[in-house]
Amino acid sequence: MLSILDRYFLRELGQTVGATVIVLLVIMAGTSFAHVLEQVAKGSFPASVMFQVLGLNMVDSLSNMLPLAGFLGVLQSFGRMYRESEMHVLASSGMGMTGLLRPSSIVAVIMIAAVSAVSMWLGPLASRTSDNLVAAANRSIIAAGLDAGRFTELPGKGGIILVDYLSRDGQKLGNTFIAQERVNKDGSLTMKMATGKSGFLYSNSDSSNRYLALRTGWQYEIPLGADNWRRMQYVRNDSALSAIQSDEQSDPIHDLDMATLLKNDTADGRAELAWRTVVPMMTLALLMLAMPLSRQTPREPRYGRMLIAVLGFFLYYNLLALCRGQLAKGHWHHAWPMWLLSLSLFAVAAMAFRSHYIARKPRKASA
Repeated sequence: MLSILDRYFLRELGQTVGATVIVLLVIMAGTSFAHVLEQVAKGSFPASVMFQVLGLNMVDSLSNMLPLAGFLGVLQSFGRMYRESEMHVLASSGMGMTGLLRPSSIVAVIMIAAVSAVSMWLGPLASRTSDNLVAAANRSIIAAGLDAGRFTELPGKGGIILVDYLSRDGQKLGNTFIAQERVNKDGSLTMKMATGKSGFLYSNSDSSNRYLALRTGWQYEIPLGADNWRRMQYVRNDSALSAIQSDEQSDPIHDLDMATLLKNDTADGRAELAWRTVVPMMTLALLMLAMPLSRQTPREPRYGRMLIAVLGFFLYYNLLALCRGQLAKGHWHHAWPMWLLSLSLFAVAAMAFRSHYIARKPRKASA
């Protein structure tokens, strides 16, 4: 049964950690939105799936954001209590080390459960869903915003298209008109236009390029600034739409579920498995570190400890990332350096927290 003091601590910790999560999510959303807009402008995927991809990318990044949010939230909550002398009053009333450990342990269990679920299951699932969504959108011309009876600009400056009929799955087209501008080797421009009585959309095996196949129609090639026009009749005409351009390298290992990842014995597989399993321990070590680091005096600068905490987090995170890189390159075959680093940080933080509550020997009066 939780005491009144436990409920008070849990309420303060929950509100502060929740507010920190919201602030970090807003910052992350702004950065991710700018990146997604850049990918849409380059034709990596249609704008119609932009917000779905944004949401899935944010879910995937929660495994890195939640440990930092918990760390800063606990640091802020306990730091405020120390600055306003609440901790000193509670300590003088008989509250010992267990008075802080009990509510902090409850928060730690909740945070570790959430981080474990995201890193081991929800994050890879979101990444797979995002990849499948983009692939399906690039295979379907309806995802580009095509509507029957209206001129539509193709993604990536691929030209314009007009159809009088469009199937519900966005694959089959009726009477179609398409116009594209092509740059020749000598720098001159040629306008290519094609008409067809029917058509369909398809992509190559790796979905890196999209093609529009038209049946029974005419094709016109009109060099701009010249009079050597060309016209030809065809039975089938395949036109390449905008190539899918992406600055991101796909990471198939990250998309694997835990059951498949456990059977993967490659260097990348070992690195991914080590990262997913060490993230919950990283969360526990950071929450333990936040408790002694939050101890402040009323006259101490409010954000002095916060700056130290952020710098310490990035140092710890980069060391873990360095260890992961060594595993991915095949230089290391075991993840024990990552666990040793996390356990060492937890031990140091626990000793620092315990030292604040050890009864000090009274000083002898000087003669």
